[in-house]
Amino acid sequence: MSNEPIKLEAVKIEREGDVTFLILNRPEKRNAMSPQLHSDMCEALDWAEMDDQTRVVVITGAGGNFCAGQDLKLFFRANENDPKAWAVTLRDSHAWRWDKLASFPKATVAMVHGYCFGGAFTPVIACDFAIAADSAIFGLSEVNWGVIPGGLVSWAVTRVMGYRDALYYAVVGEQFTGKEAVAMKFVNKSVPLDQLRDETIAFARKLSAKSPAAVKYTKEAVRVVRDMNKEQAFDYLKVKSDALSLNDPEKGRQKAMKQFLDEKSFKPGLGDFKR
Repeated sequence: MSNEPIKLEAVKIEREGDVTFLILNRPEKRNAMSPQLHSDMCEALDWAEMDDQTRVVVITGAGGNFCAGQDLKLFFRANENDPKAWAVTLRDSHAWRWDKLASFPKATVAMVHGYCFGGAFTPVIACDFAIAADSAIFGLSEVNWGVIPGGLVSWAVTRVMGYRDALYYAVVGEQFTGKEAVAMKFVNKSVPLDQLRDETIAFARKLSAKSPAAVKYTKEAVRVVRDMNKEQAFDYLKVKSDALSLNDPEKGRQKAMKQFLDEKSFKPGLGDFKR
């Protein structure tokens, strides 16, 4: 079912056809993450998952920045005398930045511009893909405060960066640009800032043209088998392939085989089959 975008306090939802932007919306704080923002992002992702019109979700920030990390004053002190509220904040902070994003059934893209610091690394990594402005500035500055990167960041960076790069930037605390992020495979691609939205939408359109079921099962398969040995991966992927065939409402495999073998209208790698 398709719904009108919900209204939230710290997150904006915008549609671009079947591409939905979930926008961190605290520009006056460089979109630093507050308890309200964490709660709103959980709600926004739940809404986008159920919205039939949404085929691709783009996570980005309002104004000139992606996210400057946690709003330390609000995150640590707003609920310090309310244990239940503090527990909810911790749950929501982790839930949307990793659990919900990493297991999201639709394709997700992080669109990064301006500052991306500290805890903002986690949702970028949890997204399936990331496109950054050449001028984007990434940084793990926690070491300069005498602490380690918060939450799952220290683990998350090793999922996409090489060990030497992850260790260097976490321990030294230096910043790096969007162009450098591409070289380290932290993001898929970087482009000039004035082209970032257009490039992101064009990429999202490629994703939205694919079979939704195939996208869902493929990204789940690739994520999970990384931590398996060969025998485990073989068994898991066989089951996953069978599950896709049974649960694809569009019957994409059957359609594609017919178009490729019988109609000669589909050439894999050169264009998508007709859905």
